[in-house]
Amino acid sequence: MSTIDSFRRKLLLCGSAAAGLALLPASARASLSTSRPSVLTLNNPHTGETLKTEFFNGKSYDRDELSRLNHFFRDYRVNKVKSIDPRLFDQIFRLQALLETRKPVQLVSGYRSLATNDMLRESGPGVAKHSYHTKGQAMDFHIEGVTLADVRKAASSMRAGGVGYYPRSNFVHIDTGPIRHW
Repeated sequence: MSTIDSFRRKLLLCGSAAAGLALLPASARASLSTSRPSVLTLNNPHTGETLKTEFFNGKSYDRDELSRLNHFFRDYRVNKVKSIDPRLFDQIFRLQALLETRKPVQLVSGYRSLATNDMLRESGPGVAKHSYHTKGQAMDFHIEGVTLADVRKAASSMRAGGVGYYPRSNFVHIDTGPIRHW
C-alpha cells in the first residue's frame, strides 16, 4: 500500500471519528471529556441560599442535581425556574479548575424572566434586550478571593461562549452562546 493511501485512510478515519463525536449528545461528550465528578459550591447573595452539588458524577449528569441548580439559578424576583444549559455549569466548574480554587461562586444573576430583564433594561444601561439570561444560558458572578481580571482572563481562555467584564458592578458574565467578549 502506498504512503498516500495510508495517509488518506488515516485522514478518513480521524474525520469519521470527529464527525461521530460531534453527533453525540452533550451528556455523552461531557462523559468523554472527564472521568471525575464535577462539584460546585455556590452562594446567592440576593436570597442568602448556599448550594453544594455534584451535578456530574464522572459519567453523566445527575438530573436531580440539575433540578436543584435550576432552582438555585431561578429568577428570585418573580420566583420562576427555567432549565439552565448544563454547559454553563461545566464552564464554571472548568473555570474554577483553571483558577485553582474551590472557593464558592457568588451568583449575582442566573435566569431572568422577560419581565425582569425588561425591568432591568429600563433601570440602566448594559442589559441586552435578547439576553442569554432569559434563555437559561448565562450567569453573572464572582469568586471569593479571585480578582475579576483573573476570572475574565481564564473565562476568555476557555473559548466556550460569551465573556463580559463588569468591574464597577463586581462581576463577570459568562454564557453558552457564540464566542465573544466585551
